[in-house]
Amino acid sequence: MSRIKIILIVIIALCIYKEGYAQYDAQLSQYWALPTYYNPGAAGSTDKLNIRAATRQQWVKMPGAPKTFLIMGDMPFKLFKQQHGVGAVISSEKIGLFSNTALGIQYSFKVKLLGGQLGLGLQFGLINQVFNGSEVYIPESEYHTQTDDGIPTTEVKGMAFDMGFGVHYTHKYFWTGFSAMHLTSPKITFDEKYETYVPSSFYFTAGGNIPFKNSLFILQPSLLLKTVVKRIQVEFGAIVKYNKFIWGGLSYRVNDALIFSLGGEWKGVMLGYSYDYSLSDIVKVTSGSHEVFVGYSMKLDLGKKTKNKHKSIRIL
Repeated sequence: MSRIKIILIVIIALCIYKEGYAQYDAQLSQYWALPTYYNPGAAGSTDKLNIRAATRQQWVKMPGAPKTFLIMGDMPFKLFKQQHGVGAVISSEKIGLFSNTALGIQYSFKVKLLGGQLGLGLQFGLINQVFNGSEVYIPESEYHTQTDDGIPTTEVKGMAFDMGFGVHYTHKYFWTGFSAMHLTSPKITFDEKYETYVPSSFYFTAGGNIPFKNSLFILQPSLLLKTVVKRIQVEFGAIVKYNKFIWGGLSYRVNDALIFSLGGEWKGVMLGYSYDYSLSDIVKVTSGSHEVFVGYSMKLDLGKKTKNKHKSIRIL
């Protein structure tokens, strides 16, 4: 890798970590299909076992741009005649010289409300962060100092406890949720000399299911608002689904990107793809962003046990 590229990687990493709503959490264009990533209250919000995996390549052709992979699962269960939900999220992301890995375990308490279901969720987990200081390059000139106590020269790593909270409501015709992630603003210390932190992030999501009259088409609008208080990012759009089988849609991330998506679902298997076309000046150095997710859902029977039970004929 050329020295220029290494310098760019460091600059990108510092810019991302200095300020921004996505300072830790990955940018997901198909957030409506991956609800538990941003909100633990969504765990177990359906009557199915859901497994999802997704990967995202941000800003293709740009050195050091974010590369994300995540896998998650959730399911409902009943205990003492009360509905609950559990889930887990594992994510891995590389940004410049930083590598982030996170594990979250989720629990959601379910309450029937106004014809729908309200989920109150908690998430507990760990964040592991690695900085590859061995790839840092400082030019040799009278304007640069070859040693800087603020920049590691070897690979350093650290880990911190993390937690989040979320409220998620589902109804036949709409869904909405609010979550507060990284509530403890985890501080990650490297070799007792360097420190980074993950700021608390807040998310509001909403969406709907609007059937077209006398048609097999369904309109599903959605909204994502995220903030770290100082900055707010808004994204909204919609997909049109045909016969509960295939879909296509268009979204807009304000002052950032235009998003095209398509996908399909068959016998519980889901596959979705989205392409982000950048609308900011960053379009000069990238061809856009790509995101793919695949999932499987299996319906669970949480009702009463089968009444028609019979003993084996061997012991009659």
